[in-house]
Amino acid sequence: MAAARVIGVLTAGGDCPGLNACIRGVVGRAVQTHGVEVVGIENGWEGLMHGHTRPLDRNAVRGIVGRGGTFLGTSRLDPYVHGDGYASVRHTIEANGIDALVVIGGDGTLRSALRLAEEGLPVVGVPKTIDNDIAATDVTFGFDTAVQIATEAIDRIATTAESHNRVMLVEVMGRTKGWIATYSGLAAGADAILIPEVDVNIEEVAEVLRTRHRHGHSYSIVVVAEGVRLPEGLGGGTATQGLDAFGFERLGGVAYRLAPLLEQLTGFETRVTVLGHLQRGGTPTANDRVLATRFGAAAADFAVAGRSGIMVALRGTELVAVPLADAVAEIRGVGPELYGVARTFFG
Repeated sequence: MAAARVIGVLTAGGDCPGLNACIRGVVGRAVQTHGVEVVGIENGWEGLMHGHTRPLDRNAVRGIVGRGGTFLGTSRLDPYVHGDGYASVRHTIEANGIDALVVIGGDGTLRSALRLAEEGLPVVGVPKTIDNDIAATDVTFGFDTAVQIATEAIDRIATTAESHNRVMLVEVMGRTKGWIATYSGLAAGADAILIPEVDVNIEEVAEVLRTRHRHGHSYSIVVVAEGVRLPEGLGGGTATQGLDAFGFERLGGVAYRLAPLLEQLTGFETRVTVLGHLQRGGTPTANDRVLATRFGAAAADFAVAGRSGIMVALRGTELVAVPLADAVAEIRGVGPELYGVARTFFG
């Protein structure tokens, strides 16, 4: 495939710490190293479908490396859910002379990127999600920041739990996998961690809490991923809050469903804190800024070289190109070894 002379870049799906650093990486490498133009696409797929673009040069991305969110904007509009695929974006591609598209997004975004590549649009994907659940890469940017925020919050909640002799359930993000819950719970010394990969045994959790109290510990912290399936006694399935404006399911509130049952089983006062979008917001950690910048620069390199249908992935300390098909073939979850380490410290 011919080398790209004009690169488009967009951020789609949920926002994530490090997006601005990644965009800066794309623009800096493309303009400074390769001498090619970059077109910023506003508000994700929506901008690509409706022609909302702006040119990006080095000056446009100065000072954004430490900013949270995405200065290009994002949306959950999707060309294959809300449009006609490549036909929905062709006009914007041709009007801006875009030779290759860098798509920064999570699992759903990368699935659409793969379909566009299969229809003939040169596409390079970049994995971003605080959930850390994209296959074919060791880690995604945004995860480190989310874990740091969640860990600090749990540390703070633990002090008030101890002061009032309470059980505190802390709900963190994790639609289908429990990476944030496992890492933050392990880092903060949680007494139980509930993740979607492991069926909830509520009586077992209650016994962990009762055992702590029998040994003189009058408070407990339970970290719960939002996508945990409810026990059959509570109806099973996940806790949802209806659909968003684009027809996607909104998860949340599972901790509020579990708390009364735990209180009933243990007799201990139980409270809930849902961290929600706090985990997405704010400035990215230094590690996420560096990783996102490296991802962006590598994506520009691959796009300029004429690569397509690939995603930038971290393997060990090296960045490599992997097929987008491999990246979206499955959703990567917490393995038994890691969760086993966490379970060692339950109670």
